[in-house]
Amino acid sequence: QVQLAESGGGLVQAGGSLRLSCAASGHTFMSYTMAWFRQAPGKEREFVAAINWIGGSTYYTDSVKGRFTISRDNAKKTLYLQMCSLKFDDTAVYYCAAAQWTSASLISARTRYEYWGQGTQVTVSS
Repeated sequence: QVQLAESGGGLVQAGGSLRLSCAASGHTFMSYTMAWFRQAPGKEREFVAAINWIGGSTYYTDSVKGRFTISRDNAKKTLYLQMCSLKFDDTAVYYCAAAQWTSASLISARTRYEYWGQGTQVTVSS
C-alpha cells in the first residue's frame, strides 16, 4: 500500500513558477506509475501528467506541454511537478496518484489509480 502527501502549492502570479512535491510511504513506490491530476472549482478532476515506474516515459495533457515537467526520485520516494509559465486556468487543487499497473493508453484515466493524496491548492492570480 502507498500513502501520498502533496506539498508546495500556494499563490503565484501569472507567468510565475511553482514546484509541487508528493512524498510517498511504502516499500514499493518505485514499482508504481505516478501521476498528477487537478480539480478546479465546479469541474471534474482531470489528468495533468504521468511518469512510469522507472521515469523513462512521461505523459502530459496538451494544455501543460512545454510548461510542466513531471519527475520522480525513487530513492527519496518523491514525485515532483515543476510548473512554469503558470496561467490563471492552472488554478486548482493538485493531487498526486499512484497506480500499480496501467497501460500507456489508459495512463490518463482516473480509475487506473488506486492511491491518492489529499491535494494541494495552487492559485494563479491574473
